[in-house]
Amino acid sequence: MISPFLVLAIGTCLTNSLVPEKEKDPKYWRDQAQETLKYALELQKLNTNVAKNVIMFLGDGMGVSTVTATRILKGQLHHNPGEETRLEMDKFPFVALSKTYNTNAQVPDSAGTATAYLCGVKANEGTVGVSAATERSRCNTTQGNEVTSILRWAKDAGKSVGIVTTTRVNHATPSAAYAHSADRDWYSDNEMPPEALSQGCKDIAYQLVHNIRDIDVIMGGGRKYMYPKNKTDVEYEIDEKARGTRLDGLDLVNIWKSFKPRHKHSHFIWNRTELLTLDPHNVDYLLGLFEPGDMEYELNRNNVTDPSLSEMVVVAIQILRKNPKGFFLLVEGGRIDHGHHEGKAKQALHEAVEMDRAIGQAGSMTSLEDTLTVVTADHSHVFTFGGYTPRGNSIFGLAPMLSDTDKKPFTAILYGNGPGYKVVGGERENVSMVDYAHNNYQAQSAVPLRHETHGGEDVAVFSKGPMAHLLHGVHEQNYIPHVMAYAACIGANLDHCAPASSAGSLAAGPLLLPLALFPLSILF
Repeated sequence: MISPFLVLAIGTCLTNSLVPEKEKDPKYWRDQAQETLKYALELQKLNTNVAKNVIMFLGDGMGVSTVTATRILKGQLHHNPGEETRLEMDKFPFVALSKTYNTNAQVPDSAGTATAYLCGVKANEGTVGVSAATERSRCNTTQGNEVTSILRWAKDAGKSVGIVTTTRVNHATPSAAYAHSADRDWYSDNEMPPEALSQGCKDIAYQLVHNIRDIDVIMGGGRKYMYPKNKTDVEYEIDEKARGTRLDGLDLVNIWKSFKPRHKHSHFIWNRTELLTLDPHNVDYLLGLFEPGDMEYELNRNNVTDPSLSEMVVVAIQILRKNPKGFFLLVEGGRIDHGHHEGKAKQALHEAVEMDRAIGQAGSMTSLEDTLTVVTADHSHVFTFGGYTPRGNSIFGLAPMLSDTDKKPFTAILYGNGPGYKVVGGERENVSMVDYAHNNYQAQSAVPLRHETHGGEDVAVFSKGPMAHLLHGVHEQNYIPHVMAYAACIGANLDHCAPASSAGSLAAGPLLLPLALFPLSILF
């Protein structure tokens, strides 16, 4: 049992010892503020170039509290207190808030939100690539209500397009880029009800291969949904859960290969070694499926067989940027969400740190002059941290006091609900008796649930590059792809764009923008 006096003494010691000397001088803070002001004034010179490239990073479940905790963790991984650290997304000049509700849900899911930020239309919970006229799990409400995504708009404009995720490639977020499904859980026909199959609906893996046949780069997990039922997995030969799931007997990987022109270089890979030995100059189409289901958490990742998110992003950009017309790339840090659902904050936050690393890699490979980068989340979680922790306190550590009610210690990180609710001897579990720094420790929650839930508050939208200033306030989530398309001169709204050249590519230089688009506070 930890002594309350020891806890308080440690907290006092940390508070006194972790204040850097420079921060005790008011001049440090004044100079820092003036530098920030100077940078802010530079932002009045708006970047109105055409966005040749658009990269969207989606941190699934990455609410504002997760962003802050990730910032602290990133700093502490570099042996700093953490609070003063800057994430890559923190360096973006423009920040907005996104309202995440679904058309039928106050607290949303990842499918309806993906339809909003990729297709530009809000939708019902559990549906992807369809309007709110489609009801979840009702196949016969799908036809005629399909909506297309910015990935499709970019491909139609001649750009290369890619999807990179740490989940299954047919999970909620990536599927909204190419599929139209009344149910996000229809990963293969094995997961579909007989009624939906008889009515002609297709599973999401099938749609991945057939709907937009020339997606240039696809990387993530989800191998088993591509193969016939009970086909042995290439990596986990004795694991029955890793075997193929398809009832229709189709080998979608072979079908994917058959759709590619013979004079193009198409590659299917399933491990990190194959990925890192590719010559991007000799790759036109890439399908990388590195796990039967979702990819492993970054903390658990096998460095031989599974690439990191940042490694996948680097290869994707190397392939996509060969197109002189540019590219659109969707990158999902999808397992931030899974870590939170399981109450495993350490897993979730390390996933977010890895996504931030990928954002930095992408930034080093592209230019602010011609690449719009947007970082956002689909929704939040009921994840919080508090307890008056001192500067530099481990983000996974204890608060510096005991509860004044049950006289037990508690961790700074807590959940509003989830699997971390534990009662021992009729009382709240004493966390000093468990390893709360373990990778899979489930933080305590107020309400017992097998899976922690999403949160309903707004999420942040960070942006940089051409037209990034259009993401500037509190917006409906479906506004985001309209901005990206506007910046890139793709999709339906092209009136502002310079005339195309005879070769069909966009003219270089700034967009033709009416002054009415900008508030006076930005213009002057």
